[in-house]
Amino acid sequence: MRYQSKPPHLPEIIGTAVHRLREHPLARIGPGLITGVADDDPSGIATYSQAGAQFGLNMLWTMPLAFPLMAAIQSMCALIGRVTGKGLAANIKAAFPPIVLRGIVLLLLVANTINIAADVAAMGEVAELVTGFSRHLMTVVFVLATLALQVFVPYHRYVFFLKWLTLSLLAYAAVLFTVHVPWGEVALRTVWPSFTPNAAAATMVVGVFGTTISPYLFFWQASEEVEDMRGTAPLLRDPQAASRELRRIRWDTWSGMLYSDATAYFIILATAVTLHVAGVTDIETAAQAAGALRPLAGDFAFVLFALGILGVGLIGVPVLAGSAAYAVCEAMDWKWGLERKATDARGFYGVIAVSVLAGLVIQYSPLSPMKALFWSAVINGVVAVPLMVVIIMLVSRKSVMGTFTASRGIVILGWIATGVMGAAAVMMMMPG
Repeated sequence: MRYQSKPPHLPEIIGTAVHRLREHPLARIGPGLITGVADDDPSGIATYSQAGAQFGLNMLWTMPLAFPLMAAIQSMCALIGRVTGKGLAANIKAAFPPIVLRGIVLLLLVANTINIAADVAAMGEVAELVTGFSRHLMTVVFVLATLALQVFVPYHRYVFFLKWLTLSLLAYAAVLFTVHVPWGEVALRTVWPSFTPNAAAATMVVGVFGTTISPYLFFWQASEEVEDMRGTAPLLRDPQAASRELRRIRWDTWSGMLYSDATAYFIILATAVTLHVAGVTDIETAAQAAGALRPLAGDFAFVLFALGILGVGLIGVPVLAGSAAYAVCEAMDWKWGLERKATDARGFYGVIAVSVLAGLVIQYSPLSPMKALFWSAVINGVVAVPLMVVIIMLVSRKSVMGTFTASRGIVILGWIATGVMGAAAVMMMMPG
């Protein structure tokens, strides 16, 4: 009689699958990947879509320029967190007058809440396009789902799923396989754009850089490095781990920013070869971009673009809310951390809840989410420049970083990024 083994039960199959996912290299990647993907949130997608729709291939050059600048600043933030064992706000509090931290945190909180409102509105609109259910109903579902995950799921489990959600960005690369792309022209315009340097072009460049280099990402990445330490000592107290950790931070941050930057490039490219070519040059929301793609590139391209928006929205909203909570709690000396239970960090989870629910309330107010997003971009532009100066000063001080101050190359890139963002902020505020 032949022996037959019993087929595995469903819990065993699921357990094996989860174990394999946990052992996958993607599961061991640090905060850089999630930070990079959060940079391409639905409001960012709207900006990149407008760049492609309005200017065609002639805004592709912004992404190769932005990549080393954003990577340098995020590397500094990661370095500050891992070396000191404290988040960005805590380090600012220790090194600068209180008014500096209070001003930055207040503006960050306002900007993030408005940005959350725009993101969840876009997610609701896209979900309505895909499922046919009411956008307001879907917005409520997304808000409650992201809030419940952050409050009730421990960080080490929650971040595991966030990392796999980052694969949703591949949808934008996949869109390019469904449409015709003149690759020779793409290569030329990436290095030699052709557009009139007028107010409209300047506004778009400001919008792209303001979306790509955002203050909330600075606070998130520094604090996530602290979260990932899980009881291990900061490098100031454990310099023997420095070689391995600094190498990880470099690889993690630069690869995460490259993934983010390449995705933004693909979004500009996809909308340039579809919407711009068809004469659709005015895109206000990510959902509008997805809907406009359907008659031009087909249902498959539409679904890919829409799923990408939902995927990055499920990452972007928690990052926006979480970064605000980290900043507020460090400024107020409250207990914080996604690994803590809600009862152990009431203030931290309270800030997250208020930020997300306030973003939901804006959906039902007379304030347009897109007008709100404009003011969010203005506030981010105001906050980014002085905050980047503060970050560079922190990461260059031996009193803060010990022997782990940033390299001269990173500092130079940081100052260039600050100059670019400063020019962008000035241009944003100029009339006309």
